[in-house]
Amino acid sequence: MSFPLLTATAALPALGAIATAAVPAARRTAAKWLALLVSLATLVLAVVVLVRFEPGGDRYQLTESHAWIADFGVRYELGVDGIGVALIALTALLIPFVILAGWHDADPLETRSSRWRPTQGFFALILAVEAMVILSFEATDVFLFYIFFEAMLIPMYFLIGGFGDRAHAGTDEKAAAQRSYAAVKFLLYNLAGGLIMLAAVIGLYVVAGNFSLQEIAEARANGTLDMATSTERWLFLGFFFAFAVKAPLWPLHTWLPNAMQESTAPVAVLITAVVDKVGTFAMLRFCLQLFPEASKWATPVILVLALISIVYGALLAVGQRDIKRLVAYASISHFGFIIMGIFAMTSQGQSGATLYMVNHGISTAALMLVAGFLISRRGSRLIADYGGVQKVAPVLAGTFLIGSLATLSLPGLAPFVSEFLVLVGTFTRYPVIGIIATFGIVLAALYTLVLYQRTMTGPVKPEVSAMPDLKVRELVVVTPLIALLIFLGVFPKPLTDIVNPAVEHTMSDVQKQDPKPEVEAAK
Repeated sequence: MSFPLLTATAALPALGAIATAAVPAARRTAAKWLALLVSLATLVLAVVVLVRFEPGGDRYQLTESHAWIADFGVRYELGVDGIGVALIALTALLIPFVILAGWHDADPLETRSSRWRPTQGFFALILAVEAMVILSFEATDVFLFYIFFEAMLIPMYFLIGGFGDRAHAGTDEKAAAQRSYAAVKFLLYNLAGGLIMLAAVIGLYVVAGNFSLQEIAEARANGTLDMATSTERWLFLGFFFAFAVKAPLWPLHTWLPNAMQESTAPVAVLITAVVDKVGTFAMLRFCLQLFPEASKWATPVILVLALISIVYGALLAVGQRDIKRLVAYASISHFGFIIMGIFAMTSQGQSGATLYMVNHGISTAALMLVAGFLISRRGSRLIADYGGVQKVAPVLAGTFLIGSLATLSLPGLAPFVSEFLVLVGTFTRYPVIGIIATFGIVLAALYTLVLYQRTMTGPVKPEVSAMPDLKVRELVVVTPLIALLIFLGVFPKPLTDIVNPAVEHTMSDVQKQDPKPEVEAAK
């Protein structure tokens, strides 16, 4: 047997989570270093997966398949395509920065019992989320995917509800109630989507007789599995609803601003840069591959919902007073672009959507983590409590500016390439949708530049006059992310070479070809 590389990539953080949680209460620093080393080792394995993957090879590579629940046709099946590889690499890359950025976020308060181990629990939960997200990107058995799609809600619930923003931490009952509300809302929304998906998963088994993504897709392609139109549409809606909640797509988005507001900055990054990507990834892998005709049937409505997400999220971001809520609504707008690119049914749109998932993860991590460093210094999330920071902490302000510019997709930074491809791919098939979506770019420039102006420029407020600049640990977190934003902004080819073959397979699934440009014949 060949080495089970995909299993190892997910099993390592899972085992690391158990080991971190078992570290004695008095050894908090040891728990932090253990979690960091496990995340770095996972990154090494993810790089090996990336190197071993052949973009021009089979659609699913490094596959593993073992009997699991044979009586119900459930198998332990793993495999990665170009899209999965890119997102596994993104996840493994971000987790070490999340751990470093949250190095002191779970240090116990003096009022807590010495037997309480918040530090160990915090980092163990982060590693658990990483393991489940990576398995979600690898699973090619629908039931196996569903298990980890739902299981990741448990550690995320405790990360949101149990480890709130230190700007509002302590024994304050109102702050604790707000954290609890955000965590419960996150859990209920996603559980509702998961339960509906479970019904669709059962329905798919009744129709197909197994849960293997590849076998079902092949049977659909060669005509041996003939699914009634109404059945396919109902099953598609069950899957899509769960993914739209996770994504999050308007009007199923309302859990995200609360969750990000009440979380620590690293956990907020974990939510929007890592966990939410499972929703958009699953739209490409499962919705389009399993239900191609239903996907085309639902496209007009989905594009309208994506367009609403783009404009609505950007408009609400403009009016936010809270830094974290602003980033949350900006992310809702960005996810609208991703979903629009997926369902534009063009190679440019889907390539752009996949690049957007990766680039949004990096840019949001850079902006949110720097914002977390800023908030931890001032003790407030309110924009109005800042002013003149660039005069007292120029490095912090400079990194915050680059993260903000990446958020508005400035040319030369990574998100620009993906957003441009999404808009071009959408415009070639749905010009009206593409034109209206560009309004989101204008609004993005407004909310990001206004945020920077109000926090970093102007007179120095007395409360920030003694604010220290970024420390070595914080620079280690931010510098690589900014370097990646610049590198992928000027040279995205390494990423597009991996992604494009997978997009071609997806386009083949839905039997779509790119529209030919209408050129007036020469006279």
